[in-house]
Amino acid sequence: MPRRSATSPSISARQQRELAAARSASTLQLLFRAARLLDERAVARVARAPAAAGLRTAHTALFPHIDFAGVRLTELARRVGVTKQAVAQLVDELEAWGAVERIPDPDDGRAKLIRFSKRGHAALLHGLGVLRDLEAELARAIGDRRMAELRRALTAVLAVIDSG
Repeated sequence: MPRRSATSPSISARQQRELAAARSASTLQLLFRAARLLDERAVARVARAPAAAGLRTAHTALFPHIDFAGVRLTELARRVGVTKQAVAQLVDELEAWGAVERIPDPDDGRAKLIRFSKRGHAALLHGLGVLRDLEAELARAIGDRRMAELRRALTAVLAVIDSG
């Protein structure tokens, strides 16, 4: 059996076309792709600030999962869907930057909670400003009406998903 090189596709050209068509037909795939690309742009803009040097998408992926009152490391790992060790490394880096802090868990003196520090709250506000700028750019490109429709649709989708 001939060996495939690392650069040759593992599927045929016809299968690649079918996969591309299926991806394009999936609204959720489009949503995932748009979210990934916007996240990359936002992280790149935020990372331009000297205080955010070294910030990666892996770091910002934690932000929506950190409760303002704090969250345990194991719960954070579960929410993100990665190992406790992977999250611990990212939390260590964010703590070194001063974005998060570890505090005693009031329900269990042996456990720690991870929450945003004052500097972390300021960073979040800055990041949300970057997102507002990106949203404004999109609105200029596709129109205010379409952006409002997108917001209403996503709000409805989230309400359905959140309700279980």
